[in-house]
Amino acid sequence: MQITDPLLQMYLESADPQVLTVVETKFAWIVHIIAAIVKTKQLSGYSGESQEIHDAELSARVLQLINVTDSGLRSQRYVETTKQRLDLAILVFFQNFRKSYVGDQAIHSSKQLYTKLAELLGLHDHLLILNLIVGKIATNLKFYRESDGVISQTLNLMLEMASGYMTAKLLVKLDTTQLIISNRNREEFPFLGDYRCSHSRTTFYYIIGLLIFMEDSFLKFKASMDPLLQVLLSLELIPDALFHTDDVKQALIGLMRDLRGIAMATSSRRTYGFLFDWLYPAHIPLLVKAITIWADTPEVTTPLLKFVAEFVLNKSQRLNFETSSPCGILLFREVSKLIVAYGSRILSLPNHVDMYQFKYKGVWISLTILSRALAGNYVNFGVFEIYGDRALADAFDIAMRMTLSIPLADILSYRKLSGAYFTFLEIMMKNQIQMILNLDSSSFTFIAGSLESGLKVLDENIKSQCASAVDNLATFYFEHITTGESPTTPVALNLAQHLADCPNIFLEILKTVLEIVLFEDCGNQWSLSRPMLSMILISEEMFSNLRAQILSSQPADQQHRLSLCFDKLMADITRSLDQKNRDKFSNNLTRFRNEFRTR
Repeated sequence: MQITDPLLQMYLESADPQVLTVVETKFAWIVHIIAAIVKTKQLSGYSGESQEIHDAELSARVLQLINVTDSGLRSQRYVETTKQRLDLAILVFFQNFRKSYVGDQAIHSSKQLYTKLAELLGLHDHLLILNLIVGKIATNLKFYRESDGVISQTLNLMLEMASGYMTAKLLVKLDTTQLIISNRNREEFPFLGDYRCSHSRTTFYYIIGLLIFMEDSFLKFKASMDPLLQVLLSLELIPDALFHTDDVKQALIGLMRDLRGIAMATSSRRTYGFLFDWLYPAHIPLLVKAITIWADTPEVTTPLLKFVAEFVLNKSQRLNFETSSPCGILLFREVSKLIVAYGSRILSLPNHVDMYQFKYKGVWISLTILSRALAGNYVNFGVFEIYGDRALADAFDIAMRMTLSIPLADILSYRKLSGAYFTFLEIMMKNQIQMILNLDSSSFTFIAGSLESGLKVLDENIKSQCASAVDNLATFYFEHITTGESPTTPVALNLAQHLADCPNIFLEILKTVLEIVLFEDCGNQWSLSRPMLSMILISEEMFSNLRAQILSSQPADQQHRLSLCFDKLMADITRSLDQKNRDKFSNNLTRFRNEFRTR
Protein backbone atom coordinates (compact mmCIF):
# COMPACT_ATOMS: atom_id res chain seq x y z
CA MET A 1 0.00 0.00 0.00
CA GLN A 2 2.88 2.31 0.83
CA ILE A 3 4.19 1.79 -2.70
CA THR A 4 0.97 2.00 -4.72
CA ASP A 5 -0.61 5.10 -3.19
CA PRO A 6 2.31 7.51 -3.89
CA LEU A 7 2.67 6.04 -7.40
CA LEU A 8 -1.03 6.50 -8.07
CA GLN A 9 -0.82 10.11 -6.93
CA MET A 10 2.17 10.69 -9.20
CA TYR A 11 0.33 9.05 -12.11
CA LEU A 12 -2.62 11.38 -11.55
CA GLU A 13 -0.68 14.61 -11.25
CA SER A 14 2.30 14.30 -13.59
CA ALA A 15 2.22 15.55 -17.18
CA ASP A 16 5.82 14.55 -17.93
CA PRO A 17 5.89 11.64 -20.45
CA GLN A 18 9.12 10.29 -18.94
CA VAL A 19 7.58 10.19 -15.46
CA LEU A 20 4.45 8.50 -16.81
CA THR A 21 6.62 5.90 -18.56
CA VAL A 22 8.44 5.06 -15.32
CA VAL A 23 5.20 4.92 -13.32
CA GLU A 24 3.49 2.67 -15.88
CA THR A 25 6.47 0.31 -15.84
CA LYS A 26 6.39 0.07 -12.04
CA PHE A 27 2.62 -0.38 -11.97
CA ALA A 28 2.84 -3.17 -14.57
CA TRP A 29 5.16 -5.12 -12.24
CA ILE A 30 2.97 -4.42 -9.20
CA VAL A 31 -0.23 -5.51 -10.98
CA HIS A 32 1.44 -8.74 -12.13
CA ILE A 33 2.48 -9.44 -8.52
CA ILE A 34 -1.05 -8.76 -7.22
CA ALA A 35 -2.47 -10.99 -9.98
CA ALA A 36 -0.16 -13.81 -8.86
CA ILE A 37 -1.24 -13.37 -5.22
CA VAL A 38 -4.94 -13.45 -6.17
CA LYS A 39 -4.30 -16.60 -8.21
CA THR A 40 -3.26 -18.57 -5.12
CA LYS A 41 -6.93 -19.21 -4.31
CA GLN A 42 -7.29 -21.12 -7.59
CA LEU A 43 -4.29 -23.25 -6.72
CA SER A 44 -5.27 -24.03 -3.13
CA GLY A 45 -9.04 -24.09 -3.60
CA TYR A 46 -9.42 -22.43 -0.20
CA SER A 47 -8.83 -18.99 1.24
CA GLY A 48 -9.15 -17.93 4.85
CA GLU A 49 -10.83 -14.76 6.05
CA SER A 50 -7.55 -12.88 6.40
CA GLN A 51 -6.44 -13.86 2.90
CA GLU A 52 -9.73 -12.66 1.40
CA ILE A 53 -9.41 -9.31 3.15
CA HIS A 54 -5.82 -9.03 1.97
CA ASP A 55 -6.86 -9.92 -1.61
CA ALA A 56 -9.64 -7.33 -1.42
CA GLU A 57 -7.25 -4.57 -0.32
CA LEU A 58 -4.76 -5.42 -3.07
CA SER A 59 -7.48 -5.79 -5.71
CA ALA A 60 -8.97 -2.45 -4.70
CA ARG A 61 -5.66 -0.77 -5.62
CA VAL A 62 -5.78 -2.30 -9.11
CA LEU A 63 -9.45 -1.40 -9.57
CA GLN A 64 -8.70 2.18 -8.52
CA LEU A 65 -5.83 2.27 -10.98
CA ILE A 66 -8.16 1.26 -13.84
CA ASN A 67 -10.22 4.42 -13.34
CA VAL A 68 -7.04 6.46 -13.74
CA THR A 69 -5.34 4.70 -16.68
CA ASP A 70 -7.95 5.74 -19.23
CA SER A 71 -8.51 9.35 -18.16
CA GLY A 72 -6.72 12.64 -18.74
CA LEU A 73 -3.26 12.46 -20.30
CA ARG A 74 -3.17 8.69 -19.79
CA SER A 75 -5.90 8.30 -22.43
CA GLN A 76 -3.49 9.64 -25.06
CA ARG A 77 -0.79 7.02 -24.39
CA TYR A 78 -2.26 3.91 -26.06
CA VAL A 79 0.60 3.83 -28.57
CA GLU A 80 3.19 3.75 -25.78
CA THR A 81 4.75 0.37 -25.00
CA THR A 82 4.66 0.94 -21.23
CA LYS A 83 0.93 1.75 -21.34
CA GLN A 84 0.31 -1.43 -23.32
CA ARG A 85 2.32 -3.48 -20.82
CA LEU A 86 0.29 -2.01 -17.97
CA ASP A 87 -3.00 -2.85 -19.66
CA LEU A 88 -1.77 -6.38 -20.40
CA ALA A 89 -0.95 -6.75 -16.69
CA ILE A 90 -4.45 -5.54 -15.79
CA LEU A 91 -5.92 -8.19 -18.12
CA VAL A 92 -3.90 -10.88 -16.32
CA PHE A 93 -5.23 -9.56 -13.00
CA PHE A 94 -8.81 -9.66 -14.30
CA GLN A 95 -8.32 -13.22 -15.50
CA ASN A 96 -7.07 -14.42 -12.12
CA PHE A 97 -9.58 -12.40 -10.09
CA ARG A 98 -12.45 -13.68 -12.24
CA LYS A 99 -11.46 -17.31 -11.78
CA SER A 100 -11.05 -16.89 -8.03
CA TYR A 101 -13.90 -14.58 -7.07
CA VAL A 102 -16.50 -14.17 -9.85
CA GLY A 103 -19.39 -16.62 -10.26
CA ASP A 104 -22.25 -17.97 -8.18
CA GLN A 105 -20.12 -20.40 -6.19
CA ALA A 106 -17.28 -17.93 -5.75
CA ILE A 107 -19.40 -15.12 -4.32
CA HIS A 108 -20.97 -17.36 -1.66
CA SER A 109 -17.56 -18.64 -0.58
CA SER A 110 -15.94 -15.18 -0.68
CA LYS A 111 -18.21 -13.01 1.47
CA GLN A 112 -15.34 -11.34 3.31
CA LEU A 113 -13.74 -10.18 0.07
CA TYR A 114 -16.94 -8.57 -1.22
CA THR A 115 -17.68 -7.04 2.17
CA LYS A 116 -14.25 -5.40 2.11
CA LEU A 117 -14.59 -4.28 -1.53
CA ALA A 118 -17.98 -2.76 -0.70
CA GLU A 119 -16.36 -0.86 2.14
CA LEU A 120 -13.44 0.36 0.01
CA LEU A 121 -15.03 0.92 -3.42
CA GLY A 122 -18.75 0.20 -3.11
CA LEU A 123 -18.40 -3.02 -5.17
CA HIS A 124 -20.58 -5.41 -3.20
CA ASP A 125 -21.15 -8.24 -5.71
CA HIS A 126 -19.63 -9.94 -8.74
CA LEU A 127 -22.06 -8.30 -11.20
CA LEU A 128 -20.54 -4.90 -10.41
CA ILE A 129 -17.03 -6.36 -10.80
CA LEU A 130 -18.04 -7.95 -14.08
CA ASN A 131 -19.42 -4.62 -15.29
CA LEU A 132 -16.09 -2.98 -14.47
CA ILE A 133 -14.20 -5.70 -16.36
CA VAL A 134 -16.45 -5.39 -19.42
CA GLY A 135 -16.05 -1.62 -19.29
CA LYS A 136 -12.27 -2.01 -19.46
CA ILE A 137 -12.66 -4.52 -22.31
CA ALA A 138 -14.80 -2.03 -24.24
CA THR A 139 -12.23 0.72 -23.63
CA ASN A 140 -9.38 -1.45 -24.91
CA LEU A 141 -11.33 -2.44 -28.01
CA LYS A 142 -12.23 1.18 -28.67
CA PHE A 143 -8.82 2.80 -28.28
CA TYR A 144 -6.27 0.11 -29.18
CA ARG A 145 -6.01 -0.23 -32.92
CA GLU A 146 -2.24 -0.52 -33.30
CA SER A 147 -1.54 -3.20 -30.70
CA ASP A 148 -2.66 -6.61 -31.85
CA GLY A 149 -1.28 -8.06 -28.59
CA VAL A 150 -3.58 -6.02 -26.34
CA ILE A 151 -6.60 -6.59 -28.60
CA SER A 152 -5.91 -10.33 -28.70
CA GLN A 153 -5.54 -10.67 -24.91
CA THR A 154 -8.60 -8.48 -24.32
CA LEU A 155 -10.71 -10.69 -26.57
CA ASN A 156 -9.30 -13.85 -24.95
CA LEU A 157 -10.49 -12.57 -21.57
CA MET A 158 -13.95 -11.82 -22.90
CA LEU A 159 -14.09 -15.16 -24.73
CA GLU A 160 -13.37 -17.08 -21.53
CA MET A 161 -16.17 -15.20 -19.79
CA ALA A 162 -18.59 -15.71 -22.69
CA SER A 163 -17.73 -19.44 -22.84
CA GLY A 164 -18.78 -20.08 -19.23
CA TYR A 165 -22.50 -20.68 -18.81
CA MET A 166 -23.02 -18.64 -15.64
CA THR A 167 -20.69 -15.76 -16.55
CA ALA A 168 -22.22 -15.59 -20.04
CA LYS A 169 -25.69 -15.22 -18.52
CA LEU A 170 -24.38 -12.41 -16.34
CA LEU A 171 -22.63 -10.75 -19.28
CA VAL A 172 -25.82 -10.60 -21.33
CA LYS A 173 -27.52 -8.65 -18.53
CA LEU A 174 -24.95 -5.85 -18.62
CA ASP A 175 -25.70 -2.66 -20.55
CA THR A 176 -22.04 -2.39 -21.59
CA THR A 177 -22.22 -5.85 -23.17
CA GLN A 178 -25.36 -4.92 -25.09
CA LEU A 179 -23.62 -1.77 -26.33
CA ILE A 180 -20.71 -3.87 -27.63
CA ILE A 181 -23.15 -6.18 -29.43
CA SER A 182 -25.16 -3.29 -30.88
CA ASN A 183 -22.27 -1.03 -31.93
CA ARG A 184 -19.78 -3.45 -33.47
CA ASN A 185 -18.54 -1.21 -36.25
CA ARG A 186 -15.15 0.21 -37.12
CA GLU A 187 -16.19 3.68 -35.96
CA GLU A 188 -16.80 2.39 -32.43
CA PHE A 189 -14.07 -0.27 -32.52
CA PRO A 190 -11.37 0.83 -34.99
CA PHE A 191 -9.44 -2.46 -34.71
CA LEU A 192 -12.16 -4.06 -36.87
CA GLY A 193 -10.89 -2.01 -39.80
CA ASP A 194 -7.16 -2.43 -39.16
CA TYR A 195 -5.44 -5.18 -41.15
CA ARG A 196 -2.97 -5.76 -38.29
CA CYS A 197 -5.84 -6.95 -36.09
CA SER A 198 -7.85 -8.66 -38.83
CA HIS A 199 -7.39 -12.12 -37.30
CA SER A 200 -9.03 -10.84 -34.12
CA ARG A 201 -12.31 -10.24 -35.97
CA THR A 202 -13.05 -13.96 -35.87
CA THR A 203 -12.60 -14.11 -32.09
CA PHE A 204 -14.67 -10.93 -31.67
CA TYR A 205 -17.60 -12.35 -33.64
CA TYR A 206 -17.22 -15.71 -31.92
CA ILE A 207 -17.87 -13.86 -28.65
CA ILE A 208 -20.75 -11.89 -30.19
CA GLY A 209 -22.26 -15.15 -31.44
CA LEU A 210 -21.98 -16.85 -28.05
CA LEU A 211 -23.75 -13.91 -26.39
CA ILE A 212 -26.46 -13.66 -29.06
CA PHE A 213 -27.23 -17.37 -28.87
CA MET A 214 -27.60 -17.18 -25.09
CA GLU A 215 -30.97 -15.54 -25.73
CA ASP A 216 -32.07 -18.36 -28.09
CA SER A 217 -34.22 -16.11 -30.28
CA PHE A 218 -34.17 -16.18 -34.09
CA LEU A 219 -35.56 -12.64 -34.23
CA LYS A 220 -32.77 -11.42 -31.93
CA PHE A 221 -30.22 -13.29 -34.04
CA LYS A 222 -31.62 -11.86 -37.27
CA ALA A 223 -31.55 -8.31 -35.90
CA SER A 224 -27.98 -8.79 -34.66
CA MET A 225 -26.87 -10.04 -38.08
CA ASP A 226 -28.21 -6.97 -39.90
CA PRO A 227 -24.77 -5.25 -40.21
CA LEU A 228 -23.38 -8.37 -41.90
CA LEU A 229 -26.48 -8.65 -44.07
CA GLN A 230 -25.92 -5.13 -45.38
CA VAL A 231 -22.35 -6.07 -46.37
CA LEU A 232 -23.63 -9.21 -48.12
CA LEU A 233 -26.30 -7.32 -50.03
CA SER A 234 -23.90 -4.59 -51.13
CA LEU A 235 -21.41 -7.18 -52.42
CA GLU A 236 -24.11 -9.11 -54.25
CA LEU A 237 -25.08 -5.98 -56.19
CA ILE A 238 -21.56 -5.50 -57.59
CA PRO A 239 -21.20 -6.90 -61.15
CA ASP A 240 -18.40 -9.36 -61.89
CA ALA A 241 -16.48 -6.78 -63.93
CA LEU A 242 -16.17 -4.50 -60.87
CA PHE A 243 -15.68 -7.24 -58.28
CA HIS A 244 -11.88 -7.27 -58.34
CA THR A 245 -11.22 -4.03 -56.43
CA ASP A 246 -9.44 -3.33 -53.16
CA ASP A 247 -12.67 -2.22 -51.45
CA VAL A 248 -14.36 -5.50 -52.37
CA LYS A 249 -11.29 -7.41 -51.22
CA GLN A 250 -11.28 -5.81 -47.77
CA ALA A 251 -15.05 -6.26 -47.43
CA LEU A 252 -14.81 -9.96 -48.30
CA ILE A 253 -11.93 -10.61 -45.91
CA GLY A 254 -13.77 -8.95 -43.04
CA LEU A 255 -17.09 -10.61 -43.84
CA MET A 256 -15.59 -14.11 -44.02
CA ARG A 257 -13.74 -13.67 -40.72
CA ASP A 258 -16.93 -12.38 -39.09
CA LEU A 259 -19.10 -15.21 -40.42
CA ARG A 260 -16.56 -17.79 -39.31
CA GLY A 261 -16.73 -16.40 -35.78
CA ILE A 262 -20.54 -16.62 -35.78
CA ALA A 263 -20.37 -20.18 -37.17
CA MET A 264 -17.93 -21.20 -34.41
CA ALA A 265 -20.50 -20.05 -31.83
CA THR A 266 -23.26 -22.32 -33.16
CA SER A 267 -22.91 -25.29 -30.82
CA SER A 268 -26.39 -26.79 -31.13
CA ARG A 269 -28.75 -27.91 -33.86
CA ARG A 270 -31.04 -24.96 -33.14
CA THR A 271 -28.40 -22.21 -33.28
CA TYR A 272 -26.79 -23.75 -36.37
CA GLY A 273 -30.24 -23.71 -37.95
CA PHE A 274 -30.44 -19.96 -37.33
CA LEU A 275 -27.25 -19.36 -39.32
CA PHE A 276 -28.06 -21.93 -42.01
CA ASP A 277 -31.52 -20.47 -42.70
CA TRP A 278 -30.08 -16.96 -42.71
CA LEU A 279 -27.34 -17.84 -45.20
CA TYR A 280 -28.86 -20.56 -47.43
CA PRO A 281 -29.88 -20.39 -50.22
CA ALA A 282 -29.91 -16.62 -50.74
CA HIS A 283 -26.27 -15.77 -50.05
CA ILE A 284 -24.27 -18.94 -50.86
CA PRO A 285 -23.78 -17.94 -54.55
CA LEU A 286 -21.71 -14.96 -53.36
CA LEU A 287 -19.14 -17.38 -51.90
CA VAL A 288 -18.75 -19.19 -55.23
CA LYS A 289 -18.51 -15.87 -57.07
CA ALA A 290 -15.86 -14.59 -54.66
CA ILE A 291 -13.73 -17.75 -54.77
CA THR A 292 -13.86 -17.78 -58.57
CA ILE A 293 -12.85 -14.16 -59.09
CA TRP A 294 -10.34 -13.98 -56.22
CA ALA A 295 -8.81 -17.49 -56.53
CA ASP A 296 -5.35 -16.00 -57.11
CA THR A 297 -5.49 -13.96 -53.89
CA PRO A 298 -4.93 -16.06 -50.74
CA GLU A 299 -5.76 -13.06 -48.51
CA VAL A 300 -9.35 -13.57 -49.70
CA THR A 301 -9.52 -17.31 -50.34
CA THR A 302 -8.02 -18.38 -47.00
CA PRO A 303 -10.65 -16.73 -44.73
CA LEU A 304 -13.40 -17.76 -47.15
CA LEU A 305 -12.34 -21.41 -47.19
CA LYS A 306 -11.83 -21.40 -43.42
CA PHE A 307 -15.38 -20.13 -42.94
CA VAL A 308 -16.72 -22.94 -45.13
CA ALA A 309 -14.58 -25.47 -43.23
CA GLU A 310 -16.23 -24.31 -40.00
CA PHE A 311 -19.70 -24.19 -41.59
CA VAL A 312 -19.59 -27.87 -42.67
CA LEU A 313 -18.12 -29.18 -39.39
CA ASN A 314 -20.68 -31.31 -37.55
CA LYS A 315 -19.42 -30.60 -34.02
CA SER A 316 -21.84 -31.41 -31.19
CA GLN A 317 -24.11 -32.98 -33.84
CA ARG A 318 -25.28 -29.49 -34.81
CA LEU A 319 -25.84 -30.52 -38.46
CA ASN A 320 -28.33 -33.28 -37.68
CA PHE A 321 -31.11 -32.26 -40.04
CA GLU A 322 -34.54 -33.88 -40.01
CA THR A 323 -34.64 -37.22 -41.85
CA SER A 324 -37.06 -35.73 -44.38
CA SER A 325 -34.85 -32.66 -44.91
CA PRO A 326 -32.66 -32.37 -48.03
CA CYS A 327 -30.48 -29.71 -46.35
CA GLY A 328 -27.43 -31.96 -45.91
CA ILE A 329 -27.43 -32.91 -49.60
CA LEU A 330 -28.04 -29.31 -50.68
CA LEU A 331 -25.21 -28.08 -48.46
CA PHE A 332 -22.76 -30.59 -49.94
CA ARG A 333 -23.77 -29.61 -53.48
CA GLU A 334 -22.87 -26.00 -52.71
CA VAL A 335 -19.60 -27.10 -51.10
CA SER A 336 -18.80 -29.12 -54.20
CA LYS A 337 -19.42 -26.12 -56.46
CA LEU A 338 -17.14 -23.97 -54.33
CA ILE A 339 -14.28 -26.51 -54.16
CA VAL A 340 -14.50 -27.17 -57.91
CA ALA A 341 -14.50 -23.44 -58.66
CA TYR A 342 -11.45 -22.87 -56.46
CA GLY A 343 -9.54 -25.96 -57.57
CA SER A 344 -10.12 -25.35 -61.27
CA ARG A 345 -8.78 -21.82 -61.00
CA ILE A 346 -5.82 -22.53 -58.72
CA LEU A 347 -4.62 -25.39 -60.94
CA SER A 348 -4.59 -23.11 -63.97
CA LEU A 349 -2.34 -20.52 -62.33
CA PRO A 350 1.47 -20.57 -62.67
CA ASN A 351 3.71 -21.46 -59.74
CA HIS A 352 4.53 -18.80 -57.18
CA VAL A 353 7.63 -18.03 -55.10
CA ASP A 354 5.75 -18.83 -51.87
CA MET A 355 3.85 -21.96 -52.90
CA TYR A 356 2.53 -22.63 -49.40
CA GLN A 357 0.72 -19.30 -49.02
CA PHE A 358 -0.30 -19.12 -52.67
CA LYS A 359 -1.54 -22.69 -53.22
CA TYR A 360 -0.83 -25.33 -50.59
CA LYS A 361 -2.72 -23.55 -47.82
CA GLY A 362 -5.86 -23.35 -49.94
CA VAL A 363 -5.48 -27.00 -50.91
CA TRP A 364 -5.25 -28.26 -47.32
CA ILE A 365 -8.25 -26.19 -46.26
CA SER A 366 -10.20 -27.56 -49.26
CA LEU A 367 -9.28 -31.12 -48.25
CA THR A 368 -10.38 -30.32 -44.69
CA ILE A 369 -13.74 -29.08 -45.99
CA LEU A 370 -14.30 -32.30 -47.94
CA SER A 371 -13.13 -34.48 -45.04
CA ARG A 372 -15.51 -32.79 -42.62
CA ALA A 373 -18.41 -33.07 -45.04
CA LEU A 374 -17.66 -36.72 -45.83
CA ALA A 375 -17.32 -37.69 -42.16
CA GLY A 376 -20.12 -35.45 -40.87
CA ASN A 377 -22.80 -38.12 -41.17
CA TYR A 378 -25.42 -35.68 -42.47
CA VAL A 379 -25.29 -36.56 -46.19
CA ASN A 380 -26.43 -39.79 -47.84
CA PHE A 381 -23.79 -39.87 -50.56
CA GLY A 382 -25.44 -42.80 -52.34
CA VAL A 383 -28.11 -40.38 -53.54
CA PHE A 384 -25.69 -38.61 -55.88
CA GLU A 385 -24.88 -41.70 -57.93
CA ILE A 386 -28.48 -42.90 -58.04
CA TYR A 387 -29.72 -39.62 -59.50
CA GLY A 388 -26.73 -38.94 -61.70
CA ASP A 389 -25.59 -35.96 -59.64
CA ARG A 390 -21.85 -35.40 -60.06
CA ALA A 391 -21.40 -33.25 -56.92
CA LEU A 392 -19.41 -35.92 -55.06
CA ALA A 393 -17.52 -37.15 -58.13
CA ASP A 394 -16.54 -33.63 -59.18
CA ALA A 395 -15.43 -32.67 -55.67
CA PHE A 396 -13.31 -35.82 -55.36
CA ASP A 397 -11.87 -35.36 -58.85
CA ILE A 398 -10.72 -31.78 -58.19
CA ALA A 399 -9.39 -32.75 -54.75
CA MET A 400 -7.23 -35.46 -56.30
CA ARG A 401 -6.07 -33.15 -59.09
CA MET A 402 -5.01 -30.53 -56.55
CA THR A 403 -3.26 -33.17 -54.43
CA LEU A 404 -1.45 -34.81 -57.34
CA SER A 405 -0.17 -31.41 -58.46
CA ILE A 406 1.88 -31.17 -55.25
CA PRO A 407 5.16 -33.14 -54.92
CA LEU A 408 4.99 -35.78 -52.17
CA ALA A 409 8.05 -34.23 -50.53
CA ASP A 410 6.12 -30.97 -50.13
CA ILE A 411 3.06 -32.75 -48.74
CA LEU A 412 5.24 -34.36 -46.09
CA SER A 413 7.13 -31.13 -45.34
CA TYR A 414 4.16 -28.96 -44.38
CA ARG A 415 2.47 -30.16 -41.19
CA LYS A 416 -1.03 -28.82 -41.87
CA LEU A 417 -0.96 -29.94 -45.49
CA SER A 418 0.12 -33.48 -44.59
CA GLY A 419 -2.42 -33.64 -41.76
CA ALA A 420 -5.28 -32.63 -44.06
CA TYR A 421 -4.12 -34.93 -46.86
CA PHE A 422 -3.86 -38.07 -44.73
CA THR A 423 -7.13 -37.30 -42.93
CA PHE A 424 -8.78 -37.06 -46.35
CA LEU A 425 -7.26 -40.37 -47.47
CA GLU A 426 -8.31 -42.13 -44.27
CA ILE A 427 -11.92 -40.97 -44.67
CA MET A 428 -12.02 -41.82 -48.38
CA MET A 429 -10.62 -45.32 -47.75
CA LYS A 430 -13.23 -45.85 -45.05
CA ASN A 431 -16.33 -44.31 -46.63
CA GLN A 432 -15.72 -44.03 -50.39
CA ILE A 433 -13.02 -46.59 -51.21
CA GLN A 434 -14.54 -47.32 -54.61
CA MET A 435 -13.61 -43.80 -55.74
CA ILE A 436 -9.97 -44.41 -54.79
CA LEU A 437 -9.94 -47.74 -56.61
CA ASN A 438 -11.49 -46.22 -59.74
CA LEU A 439 -8.48 -43.90 -60.15
CA ASP A 440 -5.94 -44.52 -62.89
CA SER A 441 -2.92 -46.66 -62.06
CA SER A 442 -0.42 -43.80 -61.61
CA SER A 443 -2.75 -41.93 -59.22
CA PHE A 444 -3.39 -45.07 -57.19
CA THR A 445 0.34 -45.80 -57.01
CA PHE A 446 0.99 -42.25 -55.79
CA ILE A 447 -1.59 -42.69 -53.02
CA ALA A 448 -0.21 -46.08 -51.96
CA GLY A 449 3.33 -44.71 -51.93
CA SER A 450 2.26 -41.70 -49.91
CA LEU A 451 0.67 -43.99 -47.31
CA GLU A 452 3.95 -45.87 -46.93
CA SER A 453 5.81 -42.55 -46.58
CA GLY A 454 3.24 -41.33 -44.06
CA LEU A 455 3.92 -44.36 -41.89
CA LYS A 456 7.54 -43.24 -41.59
CA VAL A 457 6.88 -39.70 -40.32
CA LEU A 458 7.35 -38.75 -36.67
CA ASP A 459 3.76 -37.57 -36.16
CA GLU A 460 1.95 -40.51 -34.53
CA ASN A 461 -1.46 -39.17 -35.52
CA ILE A 462 -0.48 -39.29 -39.20
CA LYS A 463 0.99 -42.78 -38.71
CA SER A 464 -2.32 -43.95 -37.25
CA GLN A 465 -4.30 -42.37 -40.10
CA CYS A 466 -2.09 -44.08 -42.68
CA ALA A 467 -2.41 -47.38 -40.83
CA SER A 468 -6.20 -47.06 -40.84
CA ALA A 469 -6.25 -46.24 -44.57
CA VAL A 470 -3.98 -49.21 -45.37
CA ASP A 471 -6.13 -51.49 -43.21
CA ASN A 472 -9.28 -50.51 -45.11
CA LEU A 473 -7.52 -51.10 -48.43
CA ALA A 474 -6.07 -54.47 -47.37
CA THR A 475 -9.38 -55.54 -45.81
CA PHE A 476 -11.18 -54.77 -49.07
CA TYR A 477 -8.62 -56.86 -50.97
CA PHE A 478 -8.90 -59.75 -48.51
CA GLU A 479 -12.71 -59.79 -48.52
CA HIS A 480 -13.27 -59.25 -52.24
CA ILE A 481 -10.28 -60.95 -53.85
CA THR A 482 -8.31 -63.22 -51.48
CA THR A 483 -11.30 -65.09 -50.06
CA GLY A 484 -13.23 -65.17 -53.34
CA GLU A 485 -12.71 -67.39 -56.34
CA SER A 486 -12.01 -64.36 -58.55
CA PRO A 487 -12.86 -60.65 -58.45
CA THR A 488 -16.24 -59.98 -60.01
CA THR A 489 -17.21 -56.38 -59.23
CA PRO A 490 -15.69 -53.55 -61.31
CA VAL A 491 -14.13 -52.04 -58.18
CA ALA A 492 -12.47 -55.34 -57.18
CA LEU A 493 -11.22 -55.80 -60.74
CA ASN A 494 -9.71 -52.30 -60.60
CA LEU A 495 -7.85 -53.13 -57.39
CA ALA A 496 -6.59 -56.39 -58.86
CA GLN A 497 -5.31 -54.49 -61.89
CA HIS A 498 -3.61 -51.86 -59.71
CA LEU A 499 -1.75 -54.57 -57.81
CA ALA A 500 -0.84 -56.35 -61.02
CA ASP A 501 0.71 -53.09 -62.27
CA CYS A 502 2.53 -52.56 -58.97
CA PRO A 503 2.75 -55.97 -57.24
CA ASN A 504 5.00 -54.94 -54.34
CA ILE A 505 2.69 -52.34 -52.77
CA PHE A 506 1.55 -54.46 -49.82
CA LEU A 507 4.99 -56.04 -49.40
CA GLU A 508 6.69 -52.65 -49.02
CA ILE A 509 4.04 -51.33 -46.64
CA LEU A 510 4.09 -54.49 -44.49
CA LYS A 511 7.89 -54.32 -44.34
CA THR A 512 7.70 -50.68 -43.21
CA VAL A 513 5.11 -51.44 -40.51
CA LEU A 514 7.08 -54.42 -39.19
CA GLU A 515 10.29 -52.40 -38.99
CA ILE A 516 8.50 -49.63 -37.08
CA VAL A 517 7.03 -52.10 -34.58
CA LEU A 518 10.28 -54.01 -34.08
CA PHE A 519 12.94 -51.33 -34.19
CA GLU A 520 11.30 -48.03 -33.18
CA ASP A 521 9.71 -46.70 -30.01
CA CYS A 522 6.16 -46.42 -31.29
CA GLY A 523 3.27 -45.30 -29.11
CA ASN A 524 0.54 -46.39 -31.54
CA GLN A 525 1.27 -50.10 -31.76
CA TRP A 526 -2.43 -50.99 -31.60
CA SER A 527 -3.16 -48.88 -34.70
CA LEU A 528 -0.29 -50.50 -36.59
CA SER A 529 -1.44 -54.01 -35.69
CA ARG A 530 -4.67 -53.62 -37.68
CA PRO A 531 -3.17 -53.31 -41.18
CA MET A 532 -0.47 -55.86 -40.32
CA LEU A 533 -3.00 -58.66 -39.89
CA SER A 534 -4.93 -57.64 -43.01
CA MET A 535 -1.78 -57.71 -45.14
CA ILE A 536 -0.48 -60.96 -43.63
CA LEU A 537 -3.75 -62.72 -44.44
CA ILE A 538 -3.67 -61.42 -48.03
CA SER A 539 -0.52 -63.46 -48.70
CA GLU A 540 1.08 -65.73 -46.15
CA GLU A 541 3.88 -66.37 -48.65
CA MET A 542 4.66 -62.64 -48.68
CA PHE A 543 4.81 -62.65 -44.88
CA SER A 544 7.04 -65.76 -44.82
CA ASN A 545 9.51 -64.17 -47.23
CA LEU A 546 9.56 -60.97 -45.18
CA ARG A 547 10.07 -62.97 -42.01
CA ALA A 548 13.06 -64.72 -43.58
CA GLN A 549 14.56 -61.37 -44.64
CA ILE A 550 14.27 -59.93 -41.14
CA LEU A 551 15.70 -63.05 -39.47
CA SER A 552 18.66 -63.18 -41.87
CA SER A 553 19.54 -59.59 -40.92
CA GLN A 554 19.85 -60.54 -37.23
CA PRO A 555 22.92 -62.09 -35.49
CA ALA A 556 23.19 -65.85 -36.11
CA ASP A 557 23.01 -66.72 -32.42
CA GLN A 558 19.69 -64.86 -32.12
CA GLN A 559 17.91 -66.24 -35.18
CA HIS A 560 16.42 -69.36 -33.56
CA ARG A 561 14.99 -67.39 -30.64
CA LEU A 562 13.57 -64.75 -32.95
CA SER A 563 12.06 -67.42 -35.20
CA LEU A 564 10.13 -68.73 -32.19
CA CYS A 565 8.91 -65.17 -31.58
CA PHE A 566 7.48 -65.08 -35.10
CA ASP A 567 5.74 -68.42 -34.47
CA LYS A 568 4.07 -66.98 -31.37
CA LEU A 569 2.91 -63.94 -33.35
CA MET A 570 0.59 -66.10 -35.43
CA ALA A 571 -0.40 -68.49 -32.63
CA ASP A 572 -4.18 -69.13 -32.59
CA ILE A 573 -4.75 -66.63 -35.43
CA THR A 574 -7.38 -67.72 -37.95
CA ARG A 575 -7.95 -66.57 -41.54
CA SER A 576 -10.51 -64.01 -40.49
CA LEU A 577 -10.71 -60.28 -39.92
CA ASP A 578 -13.43 -60.35 -37.31
CA GLN A 579 -12.96 -58.26 -34.17
CA LYS A 580 -12.02 -61.19 -31.95
CA ASN A 581 -9.24 -62.32 -34.29
CA ARG A 582 -7.94 -58.76 -34.68
CA ASP A 583 -7.78 -58.28 -30.90
CA LYS A 584 -5.98 -61.61 -30.50
CA PHE A 585 -3.39 -60.56 -33.07
CA SER A 586 -2.89 -57.18 -31.36
CA ASN A 587 -2.18 -58.94 -28.07
CA ASN A 588 0.19 -61.38 -29.79
CA LEU A 589 1.99 -58.46 -31.42
CA THR A 590 2.61 -56.80 -28.05
CA ARG A 591 4.23 -59.97 -26.68
CA PHE A 592 6.09 -60.54 -29.96
CA ARG A 593 7.57 -57.03 -29.88
CA ASN A 594 8.66 -57.29 -26.25
CA GLU A 595 10.30 -60.70 -26.71
CA PHE A 596 11.90 -59.77 -30.04
CA ARG A 597 13.51 -56.64 -28.54
CA THR A 598 14.85 -58.56 -25.51
CA ARG A 599 18.55 -59.24 -26.00
